[in-house]
Amino acid sequence: MNPESERPRKTGLHPRNRHAAGYDFAALVRSWPALARFVRPSPAGTATIDFADPAAVLALNQALLRHDYGIAHWDVPPGYLCPPIPGRADYVHHLADLLGELNGGVPPRGTGTAVLDIGVGANCIYPIVGVREYDWRFVGTDVAPAAVAWARQLVARNPTLAGRVEIREQRARTQVFAGVVTPGERFAASMCNPPFHRSAAEAAAGTRRKLRNLGGGARTPLVRNFGGRSNELWYPGGEAAFVGRMIAESARQPELCGWFTALVSSRESLPPIERALRAARPAQVRTIAVAQGQKRSRIVAWSFRPAA
Repeated sequence: MNPESERPRKTGLHPRNRHAAGYDFAALVRSWPALARFVRPSPAGTATIDFADPAAVLALNQALLRHDYGIAHWDVPPGYLCPPIPGRADYVHHLADLLGELNGGVPPRGTGTAVLDIGVGANCIYPIVGVREYDWRFVGTDVAPAAVAWARQLVARNPTLAGRVEIREQRARTQVFAGVVTPGERFAASMCNPPFHRSAAEAAAGTRRKLRNLGGGARTPLVRNFGGRSNELWYPGGEAAFVGRMIAESARQPELCGWFTALVSSRESLPPIERALRAARPAQVRTIAVAQGQKRSRIVAWSFRPAA
């Protein structure tokens, strides 16, 4: 295994992201021995895993969550999204910076900061990172009953999440905020990683491209390295339509969140999202660039509260 100084830095990650210096596979294997069988030398001679192998990605996530976030019991149901943790952590850190603008530039800490996670999924990653890094309190919502049940079990099995994470089922699939928040409930921010694709066929084509890029072309095309069920991967109209619905609903409940935010993967989604924002007329709009290696995306944030 390579010493810490030889680990390649993950360029573009937030300075507070604990994964910015790359993975210390020796330490991760000590925390999660099941990872050891997947670790192999990269072409550059550093330790890595086969990111086209779903079992290897799962083992890496389990090791990271135990070693860096104190989560002893974590798994996802077969076929559900097993997300890359560094990128998810980046969203949380950038959100912390946004909230810190009203705190002298210092990210808020403690359970007084409540965050609403739209589409929390079975993996519950955003609440895990937010609790570990900032001790925030989370409400996570999802339309899939199986994901809700799994996430609730995950929270119950990990004492560090107890009393800080609540999971709610969104029974109205055509709604985002309505039906899962109570009258008078307020959040410092909402966050969402919306379904990217516009259809199941588009999601399958995206999976094939990803596997080819990862060198997994010989594998069965629809074996996704990061998994994902239909509600996690696609939505009619894609991410632009989903975020547009969020914006329209937020205008009807402008006091619900100090900041409404969503992760937007494609630059092509920005024009329709910008049109929706102009129609909603929030007091503030931000677009925050985020990057992990070659991947570029952005967080779109809007608020109906005037700038301080």
